[in-house]
Amino acid sequence: MKLEVFDDADSVARAAAATIAAAARAAITARGRFALAVSGGHTPWIMLRALAEEDIPWAGVHVCQVDERVAPDGHPDRNLTHLRERLLHHAPLRPEQIHAMPVETADLQAAATQYALALREIVGSPTVLDLVHLGLGPDGHTASLVLGDGVLDVTDADVALTGVYQGRRRMDVDVSDAQSRPAGTLGCDWE
Repeated sequence: MKLEVFDDADSVARAAAATIAAAARAAITARGRFALAVSGGHTPWIMLRALAEEDIPWAGVHVCQVDERVAPDGHPDRNLTHLRERLLHHAPLRPEQIHAMPVETADLQAAATQYALALREIVGSPTVLDLVHLGLGPDGHTASLVLGDGVLDVTDADVALTGVYQGRRRMDVDVSDAQSRPAGTLGCDWE
């Protein structure tokens, strides 16, 4: 494992974007596609904007969500809102290359199953993502995983629902299972 420390948020963001871009170019050259999963919160926002400026064969990129708050489309609490603002609007991605968690659906359990199937359509089975970008919240949570939440005990689903945390339930991809473990994980924190 390699640990790097940077002086400020911009330096962290640019280094993370460069690392992701290099992984994307390698995966697209090898397999014709790159599946990136991005967590929510403030951590990835600067990185996503820097990533949009990178030289990547964007037609082969698929952006998935690690977690998403249950909130209406376009709501500022939604991670998808920030993905679109910082990446979709600044990189040559088509909207269908960003795979949104369907959290507006009334049946959230069915929606979680639907998202797990969508991931398999993108990357195959078992679900192995190329790279997962995880942040770290000020209370130590990552990917909407909070100590004591029942979602931590879910072992039979690639996508599950959390309890209420900071006023909202969340949908979460399980990246801990050996079958769904990404080829690479990048953790960045500058909060």
